[in-house]
Amino acid sequence: MTKSILPLRVENLRYSVDGKALVDGISLTINPATFTVVLGPNGAGKSLLLRLLHGMLAPTSGTVACTNGINGDLRRRQAMVFQRPVLLRRSVEANIAYALGALGIPRGQRPAMIELALSRAGLRDARRVQARLLSVGEQQRLTVARALACEPDIMFLDEPTASLDPASVQQIETLLLDANARGMAIVLVTHDVGQARRLGRDIVFVHAGKLAEQGRADSFFSTPQSDVVRAYLAGKIIV
Repeated sequence: MTKSILPLRVENLRYSVDGKALVDGISLTINPATFTVVLGPNGAGKSLLLRLLHGMLAPTSGTVACTNGINGDLRRRQAMVFQRPVLLRRSVEANIAYALGALGIPRGQRPAMIELALSRAGLRDARRVQARLLSVGEQQRLTVARALACEPDIMFLDEPTASLDPASVQQIETLLLDANARGMAIVLVTHDVGQARRLGRDIVFVHAGKLAEQGRADSFFSTPQSDVVRAYLAGKIIV
């Protein structure tokens, strides 16, 4: 079994635009097989932080480093899912096949991996349907299933269930929990406290670009340490 690229260590991460710090001095560690929820109000810098962790953006200062990763291996062993599904103009199974091919998975191994991904996502009967003809919830399930098929060490998700119907939310959350149970690290951004309670084992709370609080989910929700987290969990508007 290939050694995980994790832990992911973040040290004093900062990202500025026109002299304004949008992410300001964040340090944290993402360990293997953890389910980390990045929680906070809209505009807090959560999505920006996720892009920095994934390597889509370069920080102004600070470091993001995988302890066991080497060069290009890092990008190949992580995956990203956005709020809006990003799909090719191809069939459901062709979308998954393309992702596997892009990673250099041998052709002989791909059919079984595609079949497993379709089965997990409940999309076997839709395998030949054009991906963009699926419902929004089905499209997002496909997006998650495609990322999972690549078997990354860590998956980043930016509000993947925002505006979806409850059934679709439940299906995607089940996919993520199952993947985490198999040993995949998950980092999920949300502003939904209920979702954070359902999924998170570790909580990172971001406010105004700063790390306001972090900890295990049980203690975070039962005994929050900061005024801003107490206010947020009480349903107050955070400015």
